[in-house]
Amino acid sequence: MEEIYTNVNENGVATITLNNPKALNSINLNMVQLLQKQLKEWENNDKIKLIIMKGSGDRAFSAGGDIKSLYTANTDEKVKQDAIQFFNEEYVLDAYLAQYPKPIIANLDGIVMGGGVGLAYHADYRIVSEKTKWAMPEMNLGFFPDVGAGYFLNKAPGYVGRYLALTGNIINGKEAIYINAADYLLESNNIAETLDKINTTNLADKDVQSTLTEIFEKAHNSSILENNLENDEVSIRQHFNNDTVEEILASLNTDASEFAKETNEVIAAKSPVSVKVTLEHLIRCKEKSLEAVLDVDKILATNFLEHDDFYEGVRSVLIDKDKQPSYHYDSLEKVSKAFVDSFFSLK
Repeated sequence: MEEIYTNVNENGVATITLNNPKALNSINLNMVQLLQKQLKEWENNDKIKLIIMKGSGDRAFSAGGDIKSLYTANTDEKVKQDAIQFFNEEYVLDAYLAQYPKPIIANLDGIVMGGGVGLAYHADYRIVSEKTKWAMPEMNLGFFPDVGAGYFLNKAPGYVGRYLALTGNIINGKEAIYINAADYLLESNNIAETLDKINTTNLADKDVQSTLTEIFEKAHNSSILENNLENDEVSIRQHFNNDTVEEILASLNTDASEFAKETNEVIAAKSPVSVKVTLEHLIRCKEKSLEAVLDVDKILATNFLEHDDFYEGVRSVLIDKDKQPSYHYDSLEKVSKAFVDSFFSLK
């Protein structure tokens, strides 16, 4: 089975489809390399006017990187080196997409998480629907929100990025627009028609960007979903403006609201190492460029591959699926500032 497939029509519209539907179009090293090669070819082809990125099937754009395949990296040195190569090349691709010179449309009609967010975030036209489920769920795996999340989650309003990073919570399409991770909200059954309109438009004598903007603005329908994130922003700001996980949880403990209770429970169930490293990452990256953040991501990913709690998180969610991780560092108190800092340099 081809892991990506492509199409170019006579109007200069190129389509690239992630083709791993049984795994919700999860990304592996081969797919990253194929995407990089294809995008480079299209960049240098004057006949290509724009690119559409989508996932095969009707469930997902991409559920993220194929983390399950990395589970044996703690016992197999080749798997570990392959994992390091995967992360390094994935982050290079993310940086490339961010500066790609031709318009990219990302069809996020379904699940878009983790590495899928990395591919989609820097597209020029990010299309979501009532079926969109957007998340950076790495905290559930004893990992950290990577693919440049230290850059783009800091672009969300207030402290919403910290909240999403530490909880791994799933948000809807309207909320993805609110945090600057999407641009247009379309009804799912209207997306195919809208993309078909683009595919059948002769772009040779048109301004491509203004043409696309006009098409998407006509199809945009902001009334089909609620924005609960915006409703919770006051509470999020109250608690997540603290710069340590302990202070965030202590603040949540003083709040009797259902939001605070649920949020406290969600964060407390994560790997203490993951939550502390993730918050530190967001704080350190607040003023960094995307490229600088991705460089830090490479260091963090390499160090997490040496960390027992990452494999325990993967085991509990993806291997045994018992969702009962037994982390080596089982409390925040056991994770020192020096230990957290050690993740930010290669040993």
